Amino acid sequence: MRYLPNADADRRQMLKSIGRESIDELFSDIPEEVLAKFEPLGLAPRSELEVLGELTRWAEASDAAKRVSLLGGGIYDHYVPRIVGHILGRSEFYTAYTPYQPEISQGTLTAMFEFQTLVCELTGMEIANASMYDGATALAEAVLMADRIRKRRRVAVAANLLPQFRRVLATYAWAAGIELVDVPFDASGRCAWDRAPHDVSGLVVQSPNAFGVIESLGGLKAALGDTLLIVVTYPLALGLLEPPGAFGADIVVGEGQSLGLPMGFGGPLLGLFATKGEYLRQLPGRVVGRTVDADGKPGYTMAAQTREQHIRRERATSNICTNSALCALAATVYLVSIGADGLRQVAELNLAKAHYLADGIGRLKGVRLAFDGPFFNEFVVRLTEPASAARRRLADAGFLVEDPNELESLGVKNSLRIAVTEQRSRKELDRVLSVLGGKR
Repeated sequence: MRYLPNADADRRQMLKSIGRESIDELFSDIPEEVLAKFEPLGLAPRSELEVLGELTRWAEASDAAKRVSLLGGGIYDHYVPRIVGHILGRSEFYTAYTPYQPEISQGTLTAMFEFQTLVCELTGMEIANASMYDGATALAEAVLMADRIRKRRRVAVAANLLPQFRRVLATYAWAAGIELVDVPFDASGRCAWDRAPHDVSGLVVQSPNAFGVIESLGGLKAALGDTLLIVVTYPLALGLLEPPGAFGADIVVGEGQSLGLPMGFGGPLLGLFATKGEYLRQLPGRVVGRTVDADGKPGYTMAAQTREQHIRRERATSNICTNSALCALAATVYLVSIGADGLRQVAELNLAKAHYLADGIGRLKGVRLAFDGPFFNEFVVRLTEPASAARRRLADAGFLVEDPNELESLGVKNSLRIAVTEQRSRKELDRVLSVLGGKR
């Protein structure tokens, strides 16, 4: 009962007080079509000691930490400067939650304001919120926002969107009654924009996309007319690439893990969300503003909180009821510590090392690049042997590569996705070439 302090008698008393006989009766108004979407997890009660023992056994059985990561698909093995962990570990940030009282939360509010500023500078947009849960839910919120603005109940989505983003988006769209229309990609790995419908609230494009290919955004917004352009970005790549705002993007979202957060077996993550100033009232989450106090000194406060748990919650734009503040602080410290020049240098290292490996792969027999579009630090290779066999050989040689089933879900068969970050050495990359070339 350590984490569930209410005993059975307590729960019965609470149910009686509100005129309900059981938990099932309490939630009986949930529609059957919603309940049908969920399956029991099949979890049995365990003691804390038993759970700890089980998790320890799983950790000891995994040798992932001993392998060199070539994993990508939205989460990457970037170097995290020591200063990030040092600042995050300070108690005034580590234990802080919601800055409801600005007079005693100036440090947290200042950090959130600086985060928003940095996101705007990165994306080329006019306003950003103080973070979302992760990139996938940020995209889902962007689609809901676009449909609130244009009200067409349909949104076009690039078919080369990361599968996990597409799955989360599909769940949100289903619940909101929004139809998603896929836009196919061509042989270059880029989306075929000429085949995109125009009677939609928004168009979702990811650049670099699920294949690592950089999309051509020039002229796209003009061709869309009043359809909102939603761009999913890889923030570290913006150290080199022109920001989406320069192409007229209406909403820019992204996964912020590459900015000072470890891979962490998939989390915690950080959702970025930026848009044009005219859409402030439709923006989900929180916005911190700078003002002056009675003495004329700078101060920070919540400028907008369109959250369902606050006053006038019936007009809330989102059910996101918190933010990844500590992860947003990590991104802020990372960007400030390396600076604009440092961000560009890290991006250049990613680009150079990925292209070094891709060039080497191009000279191997039985392996070739699946797409000829330009890429940043991630690319897809097509093999003559089964992809699972090549992945197994790489694993035996000490390299982590993603399951090819993710690419197969996008219609790309017998292929592997490889990501190369600044952490990879030439020796490691040469070893990858050796293994893919059939040597051990």
